Amino acid sequence: MDFDFTNKVVIVTGGTRGIGFETVKAFKERNATVVLFGSKKETVDKAIKEFSDLNLKVEGYYPNLSNYNEVNTAVSLIASKYGHIDIIINNAGMSASKPIEQTTIEEYNSLINVNLNGVYYMCKAATPYLKKSKGVILNTSSVVSICGQTSGIEYPASKFGVNGLTLSLARELAPFGIRVNAVAPGITNTDMVSSLPKEMIEPLIKSIPLGRMGEPRDIANAFLFLASDMASYITGEVLSVDGMKRV
Repeated sequence: MDFDFTNKVVIVTGGTRGIGFETVKAFKERNATVVLFGSKKETVDKAIKEFSDLNLKVEGYYPNLSNYNEVNTAVSLIASKYGHIDIIINNAGMSASKPIEQTTIEEYNSLINVNLNGVYYMCKAATPYLKKSKGVILNTSSVVSICGQTSGIEYPASKFGVNGLTLSLARELAPFGIRVNAVAPGITNTDMVSSLPKEMIEPLIKSIPLGRMGEPRDIANAFLFLASDMASYITGEVLSVDGMKRV
């Protein structure tokens, strides 16, 4: 199945690596205008160079997703430059694996600010433009938003929040023709997963019925579908892309 996103303006947060990078690539390959957001100038410049080497032209910004004013300014600049925004993909996120007694309040707040507040800020900033385009909001959730995890509880807490935001915002924005969905990846071959302890990851991979870890393109393909007209009657869904990993 293939899709064409000609004349569509797409913003992807966390677009400099992993799932975000592959998602930017997937939409560019299908003729979209894509703007990626990264955490800092160096990583954004590096990603833009990597896309350029693939003959893909991508624009990048690095607003602090924990700061609404910075997010709103960046989104407004993009809308002003291109005249419209059609799709936003809230993919940026931090992971966590420490036990609660070893987690500082600062670490907890930092993760929530990016993983949950950053999604809210992006949605708030983009909604006026998405109303005009009858656009699409897509959020990256996680399998742990369904089953939790044994340590680093702030991460599943943030993703449970993303699910609630997705379902509720889908109801709020449906009258304006805006669809809001999320993708909940399972164990996926990214830098974030590789940084987690092997004793946490290896048993999970063994329990996946399809017998393998997911790849970033698996998740990007789900975003392509949910952003397309093929999914025009789907909103308020959290789509699991996890090889049927549930517990």
